[in-house]
Amino acid sequence: MKTVARILTGIGCAVALAAAAGATAQEKQVYRYTDKDGNVVYTDRAPPSDSKDVQAKRLGPNYIETNELPLASRQAMERYPVTLFTFDCGELCQNAEGLLNRRGVPFSTVNVEEAKNAERLKALTGDTQAPVLQVGDKLYVKGFNEARWQAMLDDAGYPKSPATRRGQPLRPPVAPATPAPKDAPAAALTPPPGGGYPKQ
Repeated sequence: MKTVARILTGIGCAVALAAAAGATAQEKQVYRYTDKDGNVVYTDRAPPSDSKDVQAKRLGPNYIETNELPLASRQAMERYPVTLFTFDCGELCQNAEGLLNRRGVPFSTVNVEEAKNAERLKALTGDTQAPVLQVGDKLYVKGFNEARWQAMLDDAGYPKSPATRRGQPLRPPVAPATPAPKDAPAAALTPPPGGGYPKQ
């Protein structure tokens, strides 16, 4: 019996120490910005001076941020980030971008009409024809071919469809109460069915 009490006391102390350590954790500064090549970067280091759209966030202890991306998408994005080399080429480029959007694949866009981006594409593929889908560092497909693009995204581990979102049912507006005449007797208040709480 004494041994069980000692174990429980030890566990309680460990939990208390962990909670105290978490409470005293320092806040951490993180950044989101677009680099000079048009890539979106997330980091805890200060962005370079030529960065665009810099956003800073301070994360405190036990900070939880919801992420609508499913775990499989986040893992695939870390291992095989997707880049779309494109330009204003009309329906072909719109279909290419639409495929990624319909599938819910996070991707960065590189406009090859800019000279530095055209050179980047040429270094990757050997020419400057677009659209080009790059998955990871070395895998790419020249031109829009839906079957090949889908297969490459499958191999990288991206889900075949975006995560479904749960919508909240719309409630009809509540009409304002009309005041009772002064000489009317006081009516008993009755709660609405279910106590007025939203259904779970």
